[in-house]
Amino acid sequence: MNNNLVITISRQYGSGGRELAQILAEKLQVKLYDKQIVHMAAMQLSLGELSEAELLNMESKLSPLPLSALMPFHSFGLHFGESSTQMFLEEAEVIRKLAEHSCIILGRAADYVLRNNPNKFSIFVCANDEFRAQRGIDNYGGKSLRELNKEDAQRASYYNYYTGKTWGAGESYDLIVNTSTKPLEKIADAIIDYLKKFNG
Repeated sequence: MNNNLVITISRQYGSGGRELAQILAEKLQVKLYDKQIVHMAAMQLSLGELSEAELLNMESKLSPLPLSALMPFHSFGLHFGESSTQMFLEEAEVIRKLAEHSCIILGRAADYVLRNNPNKFSIFVCANDEFRAQRGIDNYGGKSLRELNKEDAQRASYYNYYTGKTWGAGESYDLIVNTSTKPLEKIADAIIDYLKKFNG
């Protein structure tokens, strides 16, 4: 397998994508990055004293820009003074830096940020509604499927806004994985076998 492999994982809420990322990181013996990216970006923006909740809230607030949402994020520049755009740009820089070494990056539109990186392999993790609804009860404090879908709508809005692409659309990823019917451990093994065959 490629000596500097960077796996980006986007996932439906309740699909087990975070657990799958953790299993893959352990099996491949690489670091997994998620919310740490927000903190790293905040430090670059001198926002390090904000709480994680405040940082995530800033990250998710989308202020309208005077340019088309289809314009790639790197064309926006920082001169608009929009805190959410600044945060995204800083996160993108952090992601590019992390991608200099093998790792797994969860969310943050990393598949798009690293779209020109030949060592990037992007995965989208999904599951059927029944599976997600049960995980909402068992793993997410009793959240309903409606609440899970609301979270997904926010993720999709964030992704679509900054990339001009459709979150979850097959053409945006190298592999789409449905976790509804197989154990995450087996799915992780299958992904690693796939990577060995096609990314060697």
